[in-house]
Amino acid sequence: MQLEHNFTVDAPIDSVWKALIDPERVAGCMPGASLTDVDGDKFTGQIKVKIGPVALVYKGVGTFIEKDEGAHRAVIEGNAKESRGQGTAKATVSMSLKDEGDTTTATVLTDLAITGKPAQFGRGMLSDVGGKIIDQFATCLSKKLAESEPAADAEETVPAAGEAATAGSSATSTVPATSAETQGARGGAVAQPQDEAEALDLMAYAGGSVLKRVAPIVGAVVVGAIVFVLVRRLRH
Repeated sequence: MQLEHNFTVDAPIDSVWKALIDPERVAGCMPGASLTDVDGDKFTGQIKVKIGPVALVYKGVGTFIEKDEGAHRAVIEGNAKESRGQGTAKATVSMSLKDEGDTTTATVLTDLAITGKPAQFGRGMLSDVGGKIIDQFATCLSKKLAESEPAADAEETVPAAGEAATAGSSATSTVPATSAETQGARGGAVAQPQDEAEALDLMAYAGGSVLKRVAPIVGAVVVGAIVFVLVRRLRH
């Protein structure tokens, strides 16, 4: 199935682009997801999903197959398998950014093939759920980028070691921790283990969509129960 979503991030296009092609910066904004390894354009991780009382864990691999900085367009291929079942998910995701000045709009096209329990939702509901998840992702990313700007400004104002020596200063400049962590993570495992991600509750995100589909069934059950009680009373 093919899905299309759009979202807006409150940050300039260059900042958004750099974040979106860096899995370590954006993984924490995706509900239920945690990153375990980054190796160049390839990354691995897992996502926890809940469907009512049923908990599922998908483990998989994602690969950037295209990164066009000039056009601000990236394409990712991802494959995941349920760790304790036969469910699978395969997707090709194309992301395109558009400069809107102080904000950036993004279009996400997803070619998705999914098997197992989540497949029962159908295209319409998956699109609705996906839209809500992406909205949350965009809000989180906007907040992250807003918080990183002061840190970037502070880094630029730190004098170089030679300049500090020339000025006779005894202070030594240090590389910000965020930069050191990023450099250490490029070659493999994520530098610092992420907190255990909370499971993505699909039923909670589906909300009204699920209720609309379930309501007629629930109504029929309730009516049936009332009729059953009345008949029993009339017989007695």
